[in-house]
This record gives sequence, structure tokens and C-alpha cells, in this order.
Amino acid sequence: MSEQNQEQLQPQFDIVRVYSKDSSLETPNSPAIFQKEWKPQLKIEFDSNTKTLENDQYEVSLRVTATCTIEDTTAFICEVNQAAIFIVKNVPADTLEYLLGATAPNILFPYAREHISNLVSRATFPQLNLAPLNFEAIYRAKKAQEAEQKQEEANA
Repeated sequence: MSEQNQEQLQPQFDIVRVYSKDSSLETPNSPAIFQKEWKPQLKIEFDSNTKTLENDQYEVSLRVTATCTIEDTTAFICEVNQAAIFIVKNVPADTLEYLLGATAPNILFPYAREHISNLVSRATFPQLNLAPLNFEAIYRAKKAQEAEQKQEEANA
């Protein structure tokens, strides 16, 4: 096999472009919220989606929503949809699923976290630094849960 053919068969995982698809910040109770004692409760939600493009390219988007309340009043809702285009070639299907479901969101989360932090601080709320998320552990837990459900269905 020629060297060129071997290079063509090498596994490949590359980032083509990282970009923000959408972002929003709502402060539905300002300015009244600034009069309250700052004892926030923070709720973080996230979701990752993959879209197949052409030429071994995939778009992975990570939506992160941070909702902050004080008592029962919403201080802010900040949502960022961070995305990237990845090239993935010459990998088995389970590796492809792992790269797009765990590795790609791990790459995107720091961008989304920084974007949320900037939006929140520009609205003059105290600095918000989201803790890192381990999407590899989340992916493995999801896969274990799916396997458990399949096992239960097979036993039923």
C-alpha cells in the first residue's frame, strides 16, 4: 500500500470552525431585581445535537441555559447555542458516536461558558463562572442507561 493511501485511511478528527449560532439574555424583572439581596439560585441546563453535513463533516451544537432566580423571582435567563463543524474520517461507528457525543461537547463548553459569563457581566450581574462539565462521563452514563433499558425490555 502506498504512503498516500495509508494517509487517506488514517483516522481524522479536526475542527473546521467554531461559532455561536444563537445567544440571548433576558432580565425580565430588572430593575427591581437589583434591589433584592443577592442570594441567587442557579439552574443550568444543556443539550447537545449533531447534524450530518457532507464530505465527512458534522455540525455539533451545544445549547447551555443558565437560569438565575432570587427567591421566586427570575433575575436572568441566559442561553447560548455554541456550535462547530468537525471533520471525522476513517473511524468505527462507535468511535464516531463518542467523538460527536462526548469529545465535541467538551471542546464547545468552554466557548459557551465564556459567552454566558460575558453576557451576564455586561448586564451588571455578579460574575458567573460555570463549573466545567465532563461530557465524557455524561455520555458514558447515558450509554449505560440505554443499555439497562434495552436489557429490561428484553427481559419483559
